[in-house]
Amino acid sequence: MTTVTTRTVRYPADGLTMVGHLALPAGAGRRPAVLLGPEGPGLSDVERRRADALAERGYVALAFDLHGGRLLTDPEEMLARCLPLLADPDRMRDIGRAALDVVRAEPRTDACRIAAVGYGTGGAVGLELGRAGTDLRAIGTVNGLTTGRPGEAARIRCPVWAGVGSEDPIMPPARREAFTAEMQAAGVDWRLVVYGGALHAFHHPPVDHPVLPGVGHHPRHARRAWHDVLALLDECLPVRE
Repeated sequence: MTTVTTRTVRYPADGLTMVGHLALPAGAGRRPAVLLGPEGPGLSDVERRRADALAERGYVALAFDLHGGRLLTDPEEMLARCLPLLADPDRMRDIGRAALDVVRAEPRTDACRIAAVGYGTGGAVGLELGRAGTDLRAIGTVNGLTTGRPGEAARIRCPVWAGVGSEDPIMPPARREAFTAEMQAAGVDWRLVVYGGALHAFHHPPVDHPVLPGVGHHPRHARRAWHDVLALLDECLPVRE
């Protein structure tokens, strides 16, 4: 297994001190980088492990924070923070840009080759970075199929891949259709994968705290979605030795 170096990084965003997890690949050369955004409850060991797995593949990976170092395990508390955030594109962009600044400041990062991959709220943050015209090589979002302000999707300058469960009540067919209509009207290079029978957050292993109705793990599709994310990165952000 490739040796990976990790460290905790603290940085300001959204009036909070965010606590992210930075994973660096072996070697000394510059590498492409991935911003990795978490689901609504916030940064957990699931995202930290994903960042480490990306570093093993040769990427600089930052699993970024949403809630100032907190994991919001109470669904009501999570919604009270995330719903206003999801309704405010500028706040999401500020959170994404702060994480992007951390990645760009890392000497191992090839600052011209960065992608954003996120889940739920973290995926929405990545999409808003794209709608802001940020120079990204790819955007991947699982469960976070948000639509933006009129016309701003035309600023997206990279391929967009999205994944969603067919039985996800939080991202129902109408939400999917609005998202894909926005991408198509803007001329974005987009793809949507619908994972049959999967609920919301199907990619996330079971947790020992309450979750929203309609949330459930689907191990087979979780593996497939991860492979699809890796395929997006292999296509748009290949690691060059």
